[in-house]
Amino acid sequence: MKPSVLAWAMAATLGLVIAEVFGGLLGRSVALLNDAVHNLSDVPALGISWLAMRWAERPADSEKTYGYHRAGTLAAFTNAVLLIVLALWLGYEAIERLRNPVQVVESWMIWTSLAALAVNGGITLSLIKGHKDLNLRSILVHNFGDALSNIAIILGAVVLHYTHLNWIDPLLGLAIGLLVLYSSIGILRESAHILLEGRPRGTRVEEVARAILMVEHVQEVHDIHIWSLGGEHNALSCHARIPDMHMDKCEEVVAAIRAKVKELGIAHSTVQLERAGLPATSGYVMPEPIRKA
Repeated sequence: MKPSVLAWAMAATLGLVIAEVFGGLLGRSVALLNDAVHNLSDVPALGISWLAMRWAERPADSEKTYGYHRAGTLAAFTNAVLLIVLALWLGYEAIERLRNPVQVVESWMIWTSLAALAVNGGITLSLIKGHKDLNLRSILVHNFGDALSNIAIILGAVVLHYTHLNWIDPLLGLAIGLLVLYSSIGILRESAHILLEGRPRGTRVEEVARAILMVEHVQEVHDIHIWSLGGEHNALSCHARIPDMHMDKCEEVVAAIRAKVKELGIAHSTVQLERAGLPATSGYVMPEPIRKA
C-alpha cells in the first residue's frame, strides 16, 4: 500500500472532524462531539503511520542494521496508548452527560453521521489490503470502529426522535469509548510483544527446532531465538551441532537450514555450527536441547 493513501485519509479525516464539531455544537450532541474527538485522534495516528510507512521503505544502514521495519510497530504502540487515554476521557464525559442530560437536535446527528460514515467507510475499505501490517491494522480497526459508531449514532438519533429519551446520546458516547478501549488494548499488547522481542504469533520454537533437525547431518539444535522485525519480517538465530566435515559441506548444511526455516515464515536466519557434543556450561532457551531420536 502506498503512503499517499494515508495522506488522503488524513485530509479527509480532518475535514470530518470540523464537520462533526459543528454538528455536535449545533445539535447539542455529546455523542457527535465525542466522535469528533475520537476522529481527531485519527489525524496524528494517520500522520504517525504515514511517517512509519515512509521510514519502513528506507534500506538498512550502519545505524539501523535491520532497517526500519519496526517503525510501523512503534507507531501502532503510540497510537494505541493515545487511544486508550482518549477512550477513558470519552467515558468520563459520557457519564457526566448521563447525570445531566440535555436536549439534542436529531437531524444534526443523522446528517453529520451519514457524512462521517461515508468518510470512515471509504478509509476502511482503502486499508483492507494492508490488514496484515500491525501499523495499518491499528488504523483499520480504528476507522472500522468509527464507522460502527456512526451507524450507532444514526440509529440512536432515530430512536431519540420518536422516544425523546435524552440519555440515549450519552449512552452512545459511552459505548464508543468502550469500543475504542477494547480495540486499542489488543493492538497495544501485540505491538508491545513485538517491541519486547516476543516470538511471532503462530510460530512454535519446538516446531522450528524439529524442522531444523530434518536437515541432513544436523544432530542437535539449541539456543534458538525467534523474533519479529515488524510486519511479516521474522528472524531467527540458533546453534546447530554437526559432525566434523569440510567447509563446503558446512555451507550446504547452513543453506539447507535457512531454506527449511524460510518455509516456516522466517526470512532472516543466523546459524552457528558447532561440533557434536554439548558442553555442560552451555545455556539455551528450550529448556532442553532438541536432538534427533
